[in-house]
Amino acid sequence: MSTTVTDTRTSTSTAERQETNTRRTAPDPVRPNPVPGVLRRTLTGGAALFWTAVVVVPIYWLVVTSLRSQSDFTSDSPLALPSHPTLDSYRTVLDGDFTTYLLNSVIVTVGTVVIAVAVALMAAFSIVRNAGTRFSRVSFRLFLLGLAIPLQAVIIPVYLLIIRMHLYDSLLAIVLPSAAFALPITVMILVSFLRDVPRSLFEAMIVDGAGDWRMLWSLAAPLARPALMTVAVYDGLQVWNGFLFPLILTQSGDKAVLPLALTLFRGQFGIDVPATMAAVVLSTLPMLALFILARRQLVAGLTAGFSK
Repeated sequence: MSTTVTDTRTSTSTAERQETNTRRTAPDPVRPNPVPGVLRRTLTGGAALFWTAVVVVPIYWLVVTSLRSQSDFTSDSPLALPSHPTLDSYRTVLDGDFTTYLLNSVIVTVGTVVIAVAVALMAAFSIVRNAGTRFSRVSFRLFLLGLAIPLQAVIIPVYLLIIRMHLYDSLLAIVLPSAAFALPITVMILVSFLRDVPRSLFEAMIVDGAGDWRMLWSLAAPLARPALMTVAVYDGLQVWNGFLFPLILTQSGDKAVLPLALTLFRGQFGIDVPATMAAVVLSTLPMLALFILARRQLVAGLTAGFSK
């Protein structure tokens, strides 16, 4: 027995010495080279700075130019601060028919957004509620097909259709085609969002005796508020900056919208660039205020509908 214990202790001591020698002779772990990480962070920071410059410099030039006079614009450096800042360009814009153009743009944008969002919400609700049926699949594919149709390719049929409907040179002539072309992307976003609404909520309302209209306005619309805000801001921005429909479908000065009115600052021998830039600055303020007020809902809507 003692001999066995002694042999066991001896073998254990030998194993410990071998393990100690192995630890002493084992090479140190190779440390990662910090240069690639530093290089990657440097390139990322440089790209971020470059992108910031690409975004900020045009805005800076826009605002600075609007504070110059026409003579200072031709003599000063484009990116230098104005030597004699003035608000004459803003006075020139506001003394004209800017308020009329602004009101026309507001009417066209609000009318288009209301029609597009209301129709798209009903269409998306019907597609989601009848998911799995052939009608739902075909309807959704038809809306998606609208994304592949460029606006420029159908401007002549739209023009002829507006003429036959006796709507030419009216604000309604801009609202209806703009709402039609806003429907595909709006339906796609709302369908993606409503698919994430638990079906048990709809079944609970059906048990309580609610119909489709009640479920649409009492359940689907409140739950889809972030997505509705997202598509409203997106569609509103597209319509607010739209130029082709107002150019082709209207001709009277009192029916002009802001993007079309910017061309009115072109004279016989040149363009009043500071006044044009001042008009651009004023025309961006309403949409900028809307984005600031709806930024939380907009971010929530952009990140919603992609969990499945």
